[in-house]
Amino acid sequence: MKYILVTGGVISGIGKGIIASSVGTILKSCGLHVTAIKIDPYINIDAGTFSPYEHGEVFVLDDGGEVDLDLGNYERFLDIRLTRDNNLTTGKIYQSVITRERKGEYLGKTVQVVPHITDAIQEWVMRQAKVSVDDDGIEPEVCVIELGGTVGDIESMPFIEAFRQFQFKVKRENFCNIHVSLVPQVGRRGPKLPSCTPSSTGEQKTKPTQNSVRELRGLGLSPDLIVCRCSTPLETAVKEKISMFCHVEPEQVICIHDVSSIYRVPLLLEDQGIVDYFCRRLHLPVEMRPCKMLTKWKEMLDRSDRLLDQTSIALVGKYTKLSDSYASVIKALEHSALAINCKLEVKYIDSADLEPATLQEEPVKYHEAWQKLCSSDGILVPGGFGVRGTEGKIQAINWARKQKRPFLGVCLGMQLAVCEFARNVLGWEDANSTEFDPETKHPVVIEMPEHNPGDKGGTMRLGKRRTMFKSTSSIIRKLYGNAEFVDERHRHRFEVNPELKHHFEEKGFRFVGEDLEGERMEVIELDDHSYFVGVQYHPEFTSRPIKPSPPYFGLLLASSGKLQNYLQKGCRLSPRDTYSDRSGSSSPDSEISEIKFPSLS
Repeated sequence: MKYILVTGGVISGIGKGIIASSVGTILKSCGLHVTAIKIDPYINIDAGTFSPYEHGEVFVLDDGGEVDLDLGNYERFLDIRLTRDNNLTTGKIYQSVITRERKGEYLGKTVQVVPHITDAIQEWVMRQAKVSVDDDGIEPEVCVIELGGTVGDIESMPFIEAFRQFQFKVKRENFCNIHVSLVPQVGRRGPKLPSCTPSSTGEQKTKPTQNSVRELRGLGLSPDLIVCRCSTPLETAVKEKISMFCHVEPEQVICIHDVSSIYRVPLLLEDQGIVDYFCRRLHLPVEMRPCKMLTKWKEMLDRSDRLLDQTSIALVGKYTKLSDSYASVIKALEHSALAINCKLEVKYIDSADLEPATLQEEPVKYHEAWQKLCSSDGILVPGGFGVRGTEGKIQAINWARKQKRPFLGVCLGMQLAVCEFARNVLGWEDANSTEFDPETKHPVVIEMPEHNPGDKGGTMRLGKRRTMFKSTSSIIRKLYGNAEFVDERHRHRFEVNPELKHHFEEKGFRFVGEDLEGERMEVIELDDHSYFVGVQYHPEFTSRPIKPSPPYFGLLLASSGKLQNYLQKGCRLSPRDTYSDRSGSSSPDSEISEIKFPSLS
């Protein structure tokens, strides 16, 4: 097993997750089986109880694990399926050590950070690195480990110490450290101090990187590669300076400057000889051959830079101030837009701004929000929790239904579509979810019977669940390749009230997908509408760059006026390259000249 540790310095959010994903992608393109582990030093057991404004969206895995959004990047880049144990937190480590101590497994010893916590970290990494993440069940050969936070943070110290010991345990030829650092470009404001804001012109500063590497070396880890994040390509003199002061060869200083798409990062790394370096440094059993998968990525990205047609989607949510709150949703939209050769414009709308109260308090904001909504080609209402902004979402759904505008509701978005229809078509004016109005006389959305109202963490209906299609004429079923069922990931506590189902279907509001028992409503469609779809699950979590998620793909097709033509052609795209014919495939070089969406089971 080869281990590649990715650490970061200077600032957090520097792009360690993208670098780790890109390194894994390059190695997978060379025919290796690659897995990934994300370490988060916070004390939370998992990301399930975070607000999206804390660390971005909560990504959900097949096994129901609620994890950091970086695991979403790993899955999208590497086309793999991870488990909850691929996300390691301080909370999980301490919980496991304390549980063992209570059972008396430490034979009366004093339990300490060193060696007990550090040993537990090493054991976890070595155990999880062997778990297959591909459909073929083959044990991975390379494990990419991302250590969250910044070198020097007090909460990450036990992990740094664990990997200091780990490098000797697994031997030098099996361990490599990549350190990601910031190289800011600053210009001068008059004759005084330099601006603190990185700009596209000015001098590239190496001191932050020097200090970061010095601190890392002082903690016992020496970087094998220094990846410099900068706004423009690194100058040769700057590269040589970093090499001299950070005790590495110039070829070990890698530049990752700002690019048009994060999917260009693997190509940047490959251009700078990272494959050749890994082969020598880690004695990797790969042939130095052209990476066919990366060639296909380059073709895809070059095509994306040449797109002329544009499609706009209004994203109506409550966490719109931070785009990472909807990271997977945005990626799913981007994948779908690229598949139909369209540039994507996402219009973020805070749902509260659509509500009548905003008209009274901030009329300008109200009218701007409605102008964005009305000028969009399609409308998306993603998942969420809490009552704030729900009436605004219902207003947006009402407008989409009446104006025949393409609409996709995900999780809460589907539930609110049910509420809107009940109020405005069935005439139940107080129809609502019991999450927002426990006393409503028409509870069209109710709490699931098995939900435990005590603990918040891990108590939802989570992970991969099967949805059975009940109609052969369903648009969403056709988009899934006319599959009888699909397996998609869920994250919810409330569900559509099955006892009221017949009232909706009498009016053309059809529940075309249900769970195995026929008790949970999973997919809705509206008759006499080009594309009015709601799904209880989160299809964005299984979208891939060259294999977009069918519900999102349908939204983009409908928004660009191409859906009917696509359905008439038997749900086939124009010929294009891909590297995986199944989500989770381990065959990076498989070629499909014309892709048809299969079941995601």
